Formats: sequence, structure tokens, C-alpha cells
Amino acid sequence: QVQLVESGGGLVQSGGSLRLSCAASGSIFSIDAMSWYRQTPGKQRELVAGITSGDSTNYADSVKGRFTISRDNAKNTVYLQMNSLKPEDTAVYYCNSRGRLNFGLPIRTYDTWGQGTQVTVSS
Repeated sequence: QVQLVESGGGLVQSGGSLRLSCAASGSIFSIDAMSWYRQTPGKQRELVAGITSGDSTNYADSVKGRFTISRDNAKNTVYLQMNSLKPEDTAVYYCNSRGRLNFGLPIRTYDTWGQGTQVTVSS
């Protein structure tokens, strides 16, 4: 019922920048939070950054000061601006969104993942 479409990944040199986008569509009543995670082979998926409906943000220590998460509520879209990229930022980046599907009771919620977008940073 809810789909996430990510874009903006690619290959960049160390020190470069990329901007990821994730657009949510479907039967969404409200979005509570949108987040970016990343995963490398053999490792668990880790939270990179998240933003709530009240615009509270949180970041992994490894990206603080380099990455910025933002959202466009009118477009149900979240962005991840990634600056000063390092080879260790190389990963598949996944968007996550969670929220409500309806107004009233019973409450129906969703928790949806995007398909992932590859970010590769060369040294």
C-alpha cells in the first residue's frame, strides 16, 4: 500500500557530495518518521539519519557534520545530503518510512522500506 522510491546514488570520489531522495506514495494518512539506513556485505543495516514529523533529527556519530537529512512534507519526500564523503560511506542506502494509513479507529500503521540505492566512494 505504501511504496518508497529512492534515487540519487552513484559513484563519487572521496571528498565529493551526493544527494539521495526518497519519495513515499500510496494510501498514507500521515508520516511519523522517515529515515536512511545503510548496509554493507556481511554487516547489519545501520541507521544513518532520521527525521520525525516534528522535524527532530538524529544522526549516526560517523556522519554528524557531514550529512544532513531534510524532508518536504508536501511531497512526502525525504532527502539525505551527503558531503565530504569517505570510502567507508560506501554502502547500499535504504529509505524507511513509518506512519498511519487512516484516520480514526482501528489505527492502521505501516513500516516500509525502499529497494535501496548504491553509493560508492572511491579513494
